[in-house]
Amino acid sequence: MNDLTTTAERAIATTTDSTSATDDAPVLFLQRIDRVYRQGTGRLEILRGAELAIWSGQSVALVAPSGAGKSTLLHVAGLLEHPDSGEVYVDKVATSRLSDSERTRIRRLEIGFVYQFHHLLPEFSALENVMLPQMIRGLARNEARSRAEELLSYLGLRERFTHRPAELSGGEQQRVAIARAVANAPRILLADEPTGNLDPNTAEHVFNALTQLVRASGLAMIVATHNMDIAARMDRRVTLRDGQVVES
Repeated sequence: MNDLTTTAERAIATTTDSTSATDDAPVLFLQRIDRVYRQGTGRLEILRGAELAIWSGQSVALVAPSGAGKSTLLHVAGLLEHPDSGEVYVDKVATSRLSDSERTRIRRLEIGFVYQFHHLLPEFSALENVMLPQMIRGLARNEARSRAEELLSYLGLRERFTHRPAELSGGEQQRVAIARAVANAPRILLADEPTGNLDPNTAEHVFNALTQLVRASGLAMIVATHNMDIAARMDRRVTLRDGQVVES
């Protein structure tokens, strides 16, 4: 029995048994995920029975060649795409049984996203970009501002509160995007090549910011990356092979 089978069986047991100790349950579990795209009359099978479990406070590097399905896996894990078959469990909840509004609520409250391109709102300051998702959630403006200031200060951006994205460096913009992603205190952070657009020194700074937040908050984090130095410093490394997740 290999490590992948052991991890998957452990995840299935703790996720499907409602009497199991919650401490041992993965915060995110992808169970036998299939994802197929149709091109004309053809089929492109991206994920075939893919399984991945991740626990709170754990960081996982997803390292695979371009086109292997890294982004697809993250989109399915983040409830941005429906799998063709299989199940995505978030805190032991089978999400395929949920309505669109319930899936949206989980994305808003339980999952944070960081992309290669920061996607900050250009007309708003760094502080306002981090406040907005909290206010959408329903937090009062003063509470949202207080948490935004705390997060940006923690990430070394105390002097950049009032700067708009165009006035920030690439690394600063990405750190604002990280603060925005965790502003609502999610349980899971999904990052798709978060340092892929940065020079090595800036990438190192951004990666350190991510890992500090994971350790401080107990986030479960999956990072799709081509940077092997970064991947080597994470708790686990997995790859995609023939549509399946394989532990490195």
